Order: sequence, then C-alpha cells, then structure tokens
Amino acid sequence: QLQASGGGLVQAGGSLRLSCAASGRTFSTYTMGWFRQAPGKEREFVAAINWNGGRTYYANSVKGRFTISRDNAKNTVYLQMNSLKPEDTAVYYCAASTVVGGPVDYWGQGTQVTVSS
Repeated sequence: QLQASGGGLVQAGGSLRLSCAASGRTFSTYTMGWFRQAPGKEREFVAAINWNGGRTYYANSVKGRFTISRDNAKNTVYLQMNSLKPEDTAVYYCAASTVVGGPVDYWGQGTQVTVSS
C-alpha cells in the first residue's frame, strides 16, 4: 500500500515536497515513481528512482526543477518540487514497479498540487 502526502496550494515559483510512504517489507526492491494527471489530460510520467537510489529518471518538463529521492529505511520516496509553474498543477500519484520502465504494480492514492499564477 502506498500513501502519498504533501500536496497543497503554492504560488508560482514556490516549492513543495511530496512524500509516499509504503507498507510492506519489500519496498527496497521496487523502482518507485511519480506520475501526474491534470484535468482533461492523460496521466503522465514525472520521475522515477531505482531500488537503491543510484539512478533517477525525469520527464523533460520537470528536469532541473524536481528531484526524486528515497529512504529505504523509512519505506518512503520523496519528490522535491522547486520553481513550480501553473502547468505543474495536477493530481500526483506515486507508483511502484518491479523493473525500471516496466508496468506499474502498485498505485498510491493521489495528492493534489495546485500552483497559482
């Protein structure tokens, strides 16, 4: 089970940090990721991190502004979002996959991020 938190309302240029806490003893074996879905749009990939944090992947739209990290001791993955833009407004979902680039095995519930201009 994945529990996302940390969303909210922020002005453009501001920052937010999302957290996703996982239950279970196999968290460290999963690639973790963040996706987002804006109103009227399809869900899109945002960022991912491999099992030990050694490799990270980002959508071009967030590269240089967002940072994904994980703490396997706390079964938690984070998404630090800086220099937020109104177009970052979406519901953000955390996800767990067995392999990088593979299908998502588990989805968390979404957390709303709203960036005002």
